[in-house]
Amino acid sequence: MRGFVTRFILLAVTALTGCAYHFGYSERKLPGGYKQVAIPMFKNETRQVGAEAYFTEDLVRDFHRSQVAKVVSENVAPVVIEGKITNISYTPEAQIYSTNQVPDIQLPDNTVLNSSYRVDVTVHIQIRRQSDQKIIWQGDFNDETAYQAPLIGLGTINSADALYDHSARNQVVAQLAKDMMDTAHDRITENF
Repeated sequence: MRGFVTRFILLAVTALTGCAYHFGYSERKLPGGYKQVAIPMFKNETRQVGAEAYFTEDLVRDFHRSQVAKVVSENVAPVVIEGKITNISYTPEAQIYSTNQVPDIQLPDNTVLNSSYRVDVTVHIQIRRQSDQKIIWQGDFNDETAYQAPLIGLGTINSADALYDHSARNQVVAQLAKDMMDTAHDRITENF
């Protein structure tokens, strides 16, 4: 038994010291090893007003939490992370037609209600070095999700609530921003 334990320990030490991979936490850093970064407000090329704030705030929050680099103003930062929201689209995914026999939902003739939407978001991020304006890293991020459309269906009353729809769209975009910026932060700071 003692020989088995000795061989096991010897094998474990050899595996841990001879392997190129490391167990546990590995140090993350920005490309080029910079310790300060500026993150100005993302550009928004979509019709979703205010979406840029969600993406910018979530990326800044991720850098504050990770402490990979200190977020500073653009005039003192050696590198700038610039983001651009290039697409936010809403596509009806499921619909209810007045000709369908749906229990408890009575629609006027020739009426269609969207019952869910697919939301697709695309963001481009790049890191620009201030000294020579060279792009040292860039990546595109896409994500999508679905949400239920705001339907009120009570017997003979059916409608959509525009305020609820606006709120639901903002919540969905905010959640996508959080998920996408978590991924962006990880991809920007990954160290192979």
